[in-house]
Order: sequence, then structure tokens, then C-alpha cells
Amino acid sequence: MTTGKNTKNYETPNHPFQGARIAEEHDLLSRYGLKNKEELWRAQSELRSMRREARRLIGSAQGDIQLAAEEGAAFLSRLRRYGILNENDEINDVLSLDVTDLLERRLQTIAYRKGLASTPKQARQFIVHGHVTVNGARARTPSRKLEVDEENTITFDGNSALADDLHPMRAEAQE
Repeated sequence: MTTGKNTKNYETPNHPFQGARIAEEHDLLSRYGLKNKEELWRAQSELRSMRREARRLIGSAQGDIQLAAEEGAAFLSRLRRYGILNENDEINDVLSLDVTDLLERRLQTIAYRKGLASTPKQARQFIVHGHVTVNGARARTPSRKLEVDEENTITFDGNSALADDLHPMRAEAQE
């Protein structure tokens, strides 16, 4: 028996063979260029924990949204900093979040939306191969959640061949 740290930080579906769920997962995987379903399940587990925290805060305040927001000020400010919630959203808006709200904040998705790549999969490849920087530092993790402030600092690395506007892969991405 091993006594190592439990490293699995996601939950698999309770019913593995549901056609509708599998089709929805496949759609999300292709739309966001995810590597495998594990990445999707990680995002879903993260969303579950956010909702759990919001319910805990609302419950401890006995339904008083203002009091719950005051108690969970750090929690709400973190969600706002990452752009998951808007500035005028309250703690009960956390309960209506969808997994796509989290997937939209990934470096891979934001790089694709900014036009650095022609597909989400290509954005993932550029990031993994070290062609993309955030705040001047090379970023190699496509699943990294970006803060709203960091969004405008995503560029190609100056040492990368892709930094040249005439690179063939850049021409494809800008069409």
C-alpha cells in the first residue's frame, strides 16, 4: 500500500456511457482545442468547487447575499480578477456559471481569440513549443488561467521564428 499524495484533482462522470454527455464533451474538446477529456473534467471540478464555496458562504450568512459577499470578498475578487465574474456580479452569480466561462479564461483560448493562431489546437502547439509569452515571460502551460490584466501582454516570443510577421504559420492565422 502506498501512502503518496493523491494527485488526481478531477472527478470522472458517474455514468460513463451517456451519449448526450459524450457528444457535448466532444463538442467542447474540439471548440476549445483541449488535449483530452481530463482537461475538461478538471475545469468542471474547479467549477464545482467554486459553486460549493459560494453555497457555503450563502448558507453561513443564512441567505443574506450582502453578508455572504462581505465574508467571501477575497473569493469574489479572485473570480473578478480572472474575468470569470464581472465587476457588478454578486456571489449568487457564481451558481449560474458554466464550464465554458472557465474554459474561456485559459491561455490557449485567449491566444486563439487574439489571433495568434488559426485554430485552438494551433494555439496550444505554439504555447507548448514556447513561442508565446505573457508579461514578457515564456508561457508553456495552455491551461493556465489568465487574469484580465495579463490579456493584453500575450505576444510571440522575440526569439521565436513566429515573431516574424512573414512566417508562413502567421500568414495562415491572420487570414
